Amino acid sequence: MSARSHSTRRTGGRRILAAVAGLTTIGALVAAMPAGSPAAQERSHGHGRLVDVQLLSFNDFHGHIQPPSGSGGRVTHTNPDGTTRTIDAGGAEYLATHLREARKGERYSVTAAAGDLIGATPMLSGLFHDEPSIEALNKLDLDVSSVGNHEFDEGAKELARIQNGGCHPTEGCYEQGRKFKGADFPYLTANVTHEKNGRPLLDPYFVWQKNGVRIGFIGVTLEGTPDIVNSEGIKGLKFRDEVESINKYAKILERKGVKAIVALLHEGGSPASTSYNYDCDSPGPGDGISGPIVEIAKNVSPQVDAMVTGHTHQAYACSIPDPSGKPRMVTSAASAGRLYTDTTLTYDRRTRDVVRTSVDSVNRVVTRDVPKAPDLTQLIDRWNTLAGPIAGRPVGHISADIDNPFTEERPLGNLIADAQLDALSPADKGGAQLALMNPGGIRAPLVRAASGAEGDGVVTYGEAFTVQPFTNMMNVVDLTGAQLLTALRQQVSGSNQASPKILQVSKGFTYTLDLTKAGADRIVTDSVKLNGEPIDPAKTYRVAMNEFLTGGGDGFSVLREHTNKLVGASDLDVFIGYLGKYSTPAAPLAPPALGRITVVK
Repeated sequence: MSARSHSTRRTGGRRILAAVAGLTTIGALVAAMPAGSPAAQERSHGHGRLVDVQLLSFNDFHGHIQPPSGSGGRVTHTNPDGTTRTIDAGGAEYLATHLREARKGERYSVTAAAGDLIGATPMLSGLFHDEPSIEALNKLDLDVSSVGNHEFDEGAKELARIQNGGCHPTEGCYEQGRKFKGADFPYLTANVTHEKNGRPLLDPYFVWQKNGVRIGFIGVTLEGTPDIVNSEGIKGLKFRDEVESINKYAKILERKGVKAIVALLHEGGSPASTSYNYDCDSPGPGDGISGPIVEIAKNVSPQVDAMVTGHTHQAYACSIPDPSGKPRMVTSAASAGRLYTDTTLTYDRRTRDVVRTSVDSVNRVVTRDVPKAPDLTQLIDRWNTLAGPIAGRPVGHISADIDNPFTEERPLGNLIADAQLDALSPADKGGAQLALMNPGGIRAPLVRAASGAEGDGVVTYGEAFTVQPFTNMMNVVDLTGAQLLTALRQQVSGSNQASPKILQVSKGFTYTLDLTKAGADRIVTDSVKLNGEPIDPAKTYRVAMNEFLTGGGDGFSVLREHTNKLVGASDLDVFIGYLGKYSTPAAPLAPPALGRITVVK
C-alpha cells in the first residue's frame, strides 16, 4: 500500500499568532530578531522565514463522547504551594469547544492523536461498534491518528471498516437511510505489516501541508498488541519494532523533502506524579518520567522533532534526550478526553524543518465550565435515542442488590469471576480451573431497585455494560502454582503496597489475607487452596482472566509470564451469558456468598 500525501482539509479559523510572546515560547532564535525587523514583521503575519504551527493532540479517548464519571472524569492539579485539587474534566461536547477556541487566531493548526480512540468504550459508543465515537472525532476536526492496540479489539477487518466506512457486517446499518462514512482522518500503522508481503496494513505516514509548510506524521502501534487482542483478528499481521519503524519512515520522509516530523506512538511512560501539570523535566530533561517511552525516545532518530504518545493513560510533557543528546518533546494527554496537549512547532521555511529549541508543550484541561458544542450535543442525543431499545433489553434477573463495596472481597467481583470460570472451564473453551478478576474493571454495582421501573430485579443490557464497559477479551493461560502465589503477593506489595489491588477470585479458590503484616507477607502461603487442595508451586494451572491482567496490568507483572494462551469471548459477553443462563424472573440470581478471602485485621 502506498503512502499518501494530504493537504489539510480544514482551514477555517487557523491563522498564525499575531505576535511573539517571548523567549519562553519561541526560544532564543526568534528572540534574537529585533522586534521591528522585516523578518520579525513577516513572521508575525505567517509569511516570513519562521512560522508557528500549533499542534493539538490527545490519546486514549476510548469512546468517551459523554463526560466520564467518577475518578475517571477528573484530573489532579498541583498548586504552587504543593497542595492538590481535582478538576472535573472530559466529554466530547466540551473537548470540541476547547479545541475550537484554541484554534482561534492560529493560521497553522493541526490536530493529531496517538491511538486507542476507540475500543474499551462506554455503552453509548460500544453498542454501535464505536461508530458514534468516529463521528464525534470527525466533528472535532482530527487530522491524523496512529492506531492503538484497542483499535484491533475487533480485528483488522473491523479497523478497515472504521477507516473506510460501511455498515457493520453482521448488524448492518443502525439508521435507515444512513450509512457509516468512516473516519475523515487517516489511521497510521507504520509498524503493522502483512506477513506475506511486508506492506503496512494502513498508511505508515501522513503529510500535513499548508502554504508550503509541510509536517510529516509517522504512526506506530504498540508492538505488544498481539499479546492483548484476539489472535484471530490479527492473523497474518506482524507487529514490528517501534523504533526501527519510526526511523525507517523518517528517512523516507526526509528523502521526499519532508524534514519536519512528528511521531504518533501508542506506547508511553509513567511520570513521578499523577498531576497533569507536573514538571517532569526537573531537575533535568526527562528525569521525572520512567517506563518504555524513555528508551524508545532515546533511540528514535533525531530527524523526529516531537513525539505524541499514549497507552499508559498518564499526563506528561517531557524533554527526553534523543540519540544525539538533544532534548526532544514527548507528550501524553492522559485519557478519556480529559486533557489535550498544545504544542508550538516553529517551522523554518528555509530549512523546511522545526526549530527544536523553540518547541514548547503544555497539557490543558478540558474543563466543563464552557458551553457545550451544539453539534456534538445533537450527535450524542441522536445515538442515545438509538441506544434506548438496546440498552433496555433484559439480560437477567437478580433477587437483591449485588453491590461493589470497597472491601477486599466483593459480591459483584465473585459473580464476575464465577461467570468467567463457568464460560471458560469447558475443555474446548480453555479448560480453566479458576478465574481472577481485577477490581478496577468493575465499574458499577447491580442494584435491584434501579433495574426496573418497579424494582423487579431486571438486569438490562445497559446495566450489564456499565458494570463491564471495557470489552476486554478473556484469556485462559497456563500459570505455575509458584506464579499464582507471586500474583497474590503482588496484590499487596511493590507498586500495590500502599494501595492494595485485591483480585476477585472464582468459587473454590480460597486464601487468607493477614493485614496485620506488611507487604508480601500479608498472603498466608499455606492457606492458598483450590477446591480444598493446597496450591502446588510446581504444578501448572489453567487460569481465566481478562487481557488487561494477562498483560501485567495493575502491577501484576508475573501474569505476563503466562504460556499456552487461548483467547475467548469478551468479558461482557461472558457476564451477560452467565446472567441469562442462571437467572429467570421466577428464579432470580442471588448475590454470591462471601468467604473466599479470609481477612485478618
